[in-house]
Amino acid sequence: MLEFRNFSKTYKGGKRAVDNLSLRIEAGDVYGFIGHNGAGKTTSLRAAAGLLDFTEGEILIDGKSVKTDPMACKRVTAYVPDNPDLYEYLSGMQYLRFIADVFRLDNIQRRERIERYATAFEIDQNLGDAIASYSHGMKQKLALTAALIHQPRLLILDEPFVGLDPIAVHTFKGFMQEICDQGGAVFFSTHVLDVAEKLCDKIAMIRQGKLIANGPTASVRGDSSLESAFLELENQKDGAQEA
Repeated sequence: MLEFRNFSKTYKGGKRAVDNLSLRIEAGDVYGFIGHNGAGKTTSLRAAAGLLDFTEGEILIDGKSVKTDPMACKRVTAYVPDNPDLYEYLSGMQYLRFIADVFRLDNIQRRERIERYATAFEIDQNLGDAIASYSHGMKQKLALTAALIHQPRLLILDEPFVGLDPIAVHTFKGFMQEICDQGGAVFFSTHVLDVAEKLCDKIAMIRQGKLIANGPTASVRGDSSLESAFLELENQKDGAQEA
């Protein structure tokens, strides 16, 4: 569903945020992406979502190039950043209808899906209110609802659980698994290592822009916890390890 091929990104001034990243997320994967702040996670996610230009390497979504066929990639993808920028002067319903228009959902599709996801996240009674009046958690739930209504095959998420209450986290985990059961995939970054350990089939660790470990969660974790494995790898010298 998602493949990075020797992807690198260097910003103006010479800062190399990601260095030769090669990673493959298969259909059915719930794939966690972990690393310290500034390791290159968000840069990688934004590039995969088509929001960040790059010249080195390639990123493919469902076999199509993000660089040369971006519209085909975006049709099957949903991206939720760590701090979603929403149109706060709109009501929640107006925003969801706007997203439905972008993805050309018919009236039946949009009505059924908005009702399903908004009810599940318990924001259905607030959709008539201006987004500016929403709490951080409600905005996150609205962003997730918007991401799900076109039923993407690939979810790309940056710290998706921040600001969510436990019930919403449980609900969203169910929707993530549903996408994977239907042949899609989920690729998300998180600092909450115990969540990644319990939820993810596979894990990739990145440090200073370089992949230092990836593979099935049990293999990356080894005989210790994911937190212990992460701290141990963080302290090693530069290099890559295939778990």
